[in-house]
Amino acid sequence: MLDPKQQVQIEDLAWKIRYHVIEMTGVGKAGHIGGSCSAADMVAALYGWKLRHDPKMPRWTGRDRFVMSKGHAALAQYAALAEYGYFPLAELKQVKKLNGMLQGHPDLTRTPGIEANTGSLGQGLSIGVGMALGLRLDRLDSKVYVMLGDGELAEGQVWEAAMAATNFKLDNLVGLLDHNRIQATGEIAKRFTIAPIAEKWQAFGWQVLNIDGHDVPAICAALEQADQVSGRPTMIIAHTVKGKGIPFAENTAAYHNGILTEELFREAIASLEQNRRDQACNG
Repeated sequence: MLDPKQQVQIEDLAWKIRYHVIEMTGVGKAGHIGGSCSAADMVAALYGWKLRHDPKMPRWTGRDRFVMSKGHAALAQYAALAEYGYFPLAELKQVKKLNGMLQGHPDLTRTPGIEANTGSLGQGLSIGVGMALGLRLDRLDSKVYVMLGDGELAEGQVWEAAMAATNFKLDNLVGLLDHNRIQATGEIAKRFTIAPIAEKWQAFGWQVLNIDGHDVPAICAALEQADQVSGRPTMIIAHTVKGKGIPFAENTAAYHNGILTEELFREAIASLEQNRRDQACNG
């Protein structure tokens, strides 16, 4: 169970993740700010509280697996990995550099702690199903967590994987849906509606949990509840805000993969620092 001290630590990690996302994006180059910031609280809860992982042994057999299926949000995962010592924080300044460790989308051959190459949307859940089956065959009690984007649900492969997960009764598989309602070109509902989301996953046989994806206790409670289900996978539908924590980027498709001017960069940093101060006062 999450205690108050752990909650503060996770919330602070989420702030650091957003801060690193803006620093990695920098000035004058495109960066996936929106989806990385909407996912930050969930990524923080996973690495800071739920996942069994060891930065000194990234391929430790007993670890839990986390697949960032919406690979364009890799910046959030890179920030968490760096904060936990998988590689030096200084590497975050080398994102997207030719032959660098941190590419625009996850690459397991380059980055310690990455479990799968993702970014071609729709594939991550299938990878997670395979991992969960492998863990069962190896009689390991590790779990697999897969984060999907809501725009990604338009991919048919997602639903093939959803059926397979139910067919194989994969209760060691947990999905986290970053439901921020906006994709690269605008509102999902106006481009390719995926509603009703919860009912679809329920119809496919999953346990479905609806939460506020920026409420750390709610995220942790849902992850705990997923541990209690038997014989079927769990999908946590996390209602989030695209670009959370950066007022000019919130709920704005332009910052799905946006470019910051010097002025906007400074404004984003200032907003995040103010959020952190407010959070500390409220805590």
